[in-house]
Amino acid sequence: MPMEQETLGLLVGGFSSVFGIMVLTTLLLWRRSSTNNTAYAAVLAHFLFLSIALYFLLKAITFNVDHPMASEEISLRFGISGIIWSVSMVCLLIGLIKFSKRNEVY
Repeated sequence: MPMEQETLGLLVGGFSSVFGIMVLTTLLLWRRSSTNNTAYAAVLAHFLFLSIALYFLLKAITFNVDHPMASEEISLRFGISGIIWSVSMVCLLIGLIKFSKRNEVY
């Protein structure tokens, strides 16, 4: 997919900085918390899988369209990205479920 020359660098830099802030914030909150270890681990797994999915998505976007099998290769990379993205969403859902459980003391 044709893009301006600086766009890809800005895109990667923007995603990297936001992901860095999100991961650091999650790690700091996890360190301060004495409970919900599984929930924080699931959220960090979500970030990991989401970054891998975005990697495959960027590889699909920047694939050489002059390649003889470009359409098939781009479709495959989009498919891999979608599968990994769905795994990341499951991890996020697990984290949200774990965070929403109440710790009731009798």
